[in-house]
Amino acid sequence: MSDKITIAGREVGTTGFGLMAFTGRPFIIPDAEIFASINTSLSHGANFFVSGEFYGLRDPADNLHMLKRYFTAHPEAVDKVVLSVKAGMNWVTRTPDSSPAALRASIDNILEKTGRDRIDVFCIARVDKTIPLEESYKVVKEYIDTGKIGSFCPSECSAETIRKAVDILGKENISCVELEVSLWATEIFENGVAEVCEEFGIPIAAYSPLGRGFLTGQFKSADDLPEGDMRKHFDRFKPENFDKNLRLVEMVEGIAGRKGCTSSQLGLAWVRQVGGRWGKGGLKIILIFGATKQAQVAENLQSVELTDSEMDEIDGILKSFKPTGGRYFGHLEGMLYQ
Repeated sequence: MSDKITIAGREVGTTGFGLMAFTGRPFIIPDAEIFASINTSLSHGANFFVSGEFYGLRDPADNLHMLKRYFTAHPEAVDKVVLSVKAGMNWVTRTPDSSPAALRASIDNILEKTGRDRIDVFCIARVDKTIPLEESYKVVKEYIDTGKIGSFCPSECSAETIRKAVDILGKENISCVELEVSLWATEIFENGVAEVCEEFGIPIAAYSPLGRGFLTGQFKSADDLPEGDMRKHFDRFKPENFDKNLRLVEMVEGIAGRKGCTSSQLGLAWVRQVGGRWGKGGLKIILIFGATKQAQVAENLQSVELTDSEMDEIDGILKSFKPTGGRYFGHLEGMLYQ
């Protein structure tokens, strides 16, 4: 498969960069460190950036203000980056809000905070079951028609919702679908989502390809998570589930050791390559990884190719292993694949 994918009329690499970790921590990361990591990503061709209106809620220490500071300091990067921004959530109530008024307010807010005149990709984070899709997508289409949005990306939605989005907006206006895909998040290959994306030629923007860090092997027990870390609330990181899920990490580490690469590189390679082995072999996947340290970014961007026999071995592991606990927790879990 090609190492380039077209998003909003522009070419991006098959690896993209998720920005949430820069402003989603209980501490401030200096701009110099952030900008160095972003520049490393760009220098390796990972130019599809994923941000969110709710990635950090402390103005001006949020993701959108961070991006404006970055583009101000590095104007040469403006035309290199293809930017996707998620919205459509009321972060106070932790519930979706895709009402026309909320979407208009979000789009205008994103444009103002980033200082850009266009959002390359506008993404609705979760399906709002209280608002008909036609009403939400009508607003999206308005902004596409005025040139303020380049394209649309539904997120964590069902195959039925993707089909409706194609019907309402037209396939040409849907650039990708954002979904969690990793060695412990393979549901899209079973619930029809991957199938419909391959059918329409819509790329999948695969976020959390390392299970929010779990699959890197850096955590050996639930106690290794720092205080205040959001992951402590996630079901798979809970003490009663942690050791059961660590089995997958241990099996992956065995293959990585023989391969001579890190567990992270192995997990990322699987996500990069799985689309070419699934279905008719034409599923396009843009791997979206996140990292805050320049060295981590460089490590994750080192190309590792898995052989067919290694992919077969991993497939065998996945058939024998089922993660314990949901990907999120509580009502957030119920928002998936709507």
